[in-house]
Amino acid sequence: MAHGSPATADFPTHLSVEDARARIVAWCAAREHVVQGAFERVPLEQALQRVLAADLVAPHDQPPFANSAMDGYALAATDLPRDGERRLRVVARIFAGDPAGSALAGGECAAIMTGAPLPPGADTVVIREDVRVEGDDVVIPAGARGGAHVRPAGEDFRRGEIALRAGTRLAPAHLGVLAACGQAEVAVARLPRVALFVTGDELVPPAEPLPPGCIHDSNRYSLGGLLRDAGVEPAPVAHLRDDPAVLRAALRDAAARCDLVISSGGVSAGDADHLPRLLAELGETLFWKVRMKPGMPVLCGRIGDALLLALPGNPVSSMATFELFVRPALCALQGAPVAPLDGRFARLDGEVDKRHARAEFLRARADWRGDGACWVTPLARQGSGMLRGMAEADVLIALPEAPCAYARGDTVRILPLPGFAR
Repeated sequence: MAHGSPATADFPTHLSVEDARARIVAWCAAREHVVQGAFERVPLEQALQRVLAADLVAPHDQPPFANSAMDGYALAATDLPRDGERRLRVVARIFAGDPAGSALAGGECAAIMTGAPLPPGADTVVIREDVRVEGDDVVIPAGARGGAHVRPAGEDFRRGEIALRAGTRLAPAHLGVLAACGQAEVAVARLPRVALFVTGDELVPPAEPLPPGCIHDSNRYSLGGLLRDAGVEPAPVAHLRDDPAVLRAALRDAAARCDLVISSGGVSAGDADHLPRLLAELGETLFWKVRMKPGMPVLCGRIGDALLLALPGNPVSSMATFELFVRPALCALQGAPVAPLDGRFARLDGEVDKRHARAEFLRARADWRGDGACWVTPLARQGSGMLRGMAEADVLIALPEAPCAYARGDTVRILPLPGFAR
């Protein structure tokens, strides 16, 4: 048995992508109360992409008063002529921010600007371009519709209505809703505490010259960038030697401080792959190896209350498994919905002949053609150590298990990468 193998294999191995992902999400959802329960309040300016911790109940109608949707003249629908014209006296001018003013009597109207409150007695606005002004009067032609160009109170939200649900990841429009409801601060789920390790004696920092047999450490920056793209700042990233004592101490310390521990490298079955055995020693292995390419040797387990996701060391494998397993884990820990794997599709520009049984995730470029469809073109560089292909890709084409062949124009499932024009 290789040094990296656990002493016994009393845990699932070689899971499907869907099964592995479901197990991770279920474990994190069971832990979600630990993270989301410790919510924090942040100013709206800092709330973008955070996860709402509680339902937002509208404290008042939105808009809070009936107002004009256009510049024009506010009047009662009963004063609209059925045919011909009708002359009305202009008795007020109301701007946005003004009080509604006095009630209109029959035969009266008020000049009104967009966003201004309707005066009592008015229920209709006739736009400026449709009337004729004669001194202090306006002449209204037939054809205007009662109730036109008015935004009723509560048209958007009614007082007491749930405006945003807990678990919503806050996009710019959600921040607008919060502001419209008078919320200068918002309760959001605490961000998961994440540790990131990169392992391997062959790794050298980018600024240092390369000794024979070594490579520059890229996973520290690609995985760290993916975490920041997901809204999480990892604890200081550590480069760990392939030394069981060093790895053991680092895992124990990180698991005591963090909700999620991510590592790259050291998860296969070679003599320097110590993580499977250390996880069995320090905690519990939830599964090891997934039927996928790239990324097969991914390892998942728990150490105390922390989840360990040990990703393969090949750069493309680590990034692909991050998108498939780490990103949904971060969502579930905050109580946010996890996007389904089968949520997006595109048409294939090219031919694919997959002859192996594992699921495969091909790096590809996407573009929208004149037919309105999204087309994806597989890139030539598909090796798990070839960063250039990942840098040029904006989607992964998700091919199912079992051998399969696709012709140009066939529909395929895609997984967007950061930077994809959603």
